[in-house]
Amino acid sequence: MKLNNFKRSLGGAILTASLLFGVGAAASVTAQAQYRDDQYRRDRDYEREQRRRDRENRRNQRENRRDQRGNDRDGFGNYGGSYQLRQTALNAGYNQGIKEGRKDRDRNDRFDYSDEGDYQSASKDYSSRLGDRYTYQRYFRDGFQNGYRAGYNGY
Repeated sequence: MKLNNFKRSLGGAILTASLLFGVGAAASVTAQAQYRDDQYRRDRDYEREQRRRDRENRRNQRENRRDQRGNDRDGFGNYGGSYQLRQTALNAGYNQGIKEGRKDRDRNDRFDYSDEGDYQSASKDYSSRLGDRYTYQRYFRDGFQNGYRAGYNGY
C-alpha cells in the first residue's frame, strides 16, 4: 500500500513538473517572439527617424545655400549692416512704395518705381546713427519695390 501511494505521489510530481516545464517553455517562445517584434519596431522607428533627419538636413542645407547667395529668409538681400538699419530701411521703403504705387494706379500711370523721387534718393528716415548710408539705400530700395508693387496692385 505504501508502494502504491509512493507511485501515485511520484507520478503526480512528474506530471506537475512536466506541466510546469511545458508552460514555461511556451511562455519563453512567446516572449522570444515578442522580443523579435519589439526589436523590429525599434529598428523600423529608428530608420524612419533617420530618414526624417536626413530630409531636414537637406532642407537646411538648401536654405543655407540660399542665405549664402545673399538672400535672407524674407526674400530681401543681405547687404550687411545692423538689424535696426535693415528693418528701418525696409519699413520706410515699403511705406513710401505703397503710397507711390497707389498714386500711380489711381492716376492710371504706368508701373515704374524707378522714376519716383523717393526711390532715387532712398533717404527717408535715415540717420547716421543707423550706419552706412549706401547700405541703408539698398535696403530702402528693396522695400520700396515691394511696397510699390503692392500699392499698384491694390493692396
